Amino acid sequence: MAAFDFGSKVDPQLFDKYSGTSLELHVRDYLDQAWKMFKEHVGEFVGFTLIIFVASAVSSRMNFAGSIVISAITTSFYAGYAIAAFRLLGGQTLQFSDFFKGFNYFLPLFLAGLAGGFLVCIGLFLLIIPGIYIGVCYMFTTFLIIDYRMEFWQAMETSRKIISRHWFAFFGFAFILFAINMLGVLALGIGTLVSIPVSACASAIAYRELIGLYSADW
Repeated sequence: MAAFDFGSKVDPQLFDKYSGTSLELHVRDYLDQAWKMFKEHVGEFVGFTLIIFVASAVSSRMNFAGSIVISAITTSFYAGYAIAAFRLLGGQTLQFSDFFKGFNYFLPLFLAGLAGGFLVCIGLFLLIIPGIYIGVCYMFTTFLIIDYRMEFWQAMETSRKIISRHWFAFFGFAFILFAINMLGVLALGIGTLVSIPVSACASAIAYRELIGLYSADW
């Protein structure tokens, strides 16, 4: 997929079974797998996370326009963790360059991040709870874009329809991931070099376990 392709429409019937049936989350299993994945490729994950930190530090010193540019590529960076996790789950080798393949989906990821961020901000403004609800509902958006080459709005709506029926379970999962990253911040910030990739991979593993992987090449 080219970076500036909008993505494609996917048959929505492929996902009907997920929104109409019960999904059981095994959060501890996802975290255990993510931790094992991190330990086996610690250099790659830490190195990539450091690059993200540097980009964030640079953006903090830039003007407003520069900050917008960095914000625009954040979703593509995050997708790099998912692609790495998907490759490892599929028994494929992991090269450091694979972390940057999220930029192959730049436009739909950017649009999803922009639209999702806007809707979450509106929700937070409306007594906070709607924003939290929307944010949790969009947990699978990035994975659907890179796995199905899906256009951004369909990915957001598909994620919402799947997760909304099991919202409290996913909220619990999201809260645990948030707590892990807060512990990373409290550990002088250095802990985030571990918590960020582990939590990101845990989310990708949850997607694979619950939805399955459509593609074999990302």
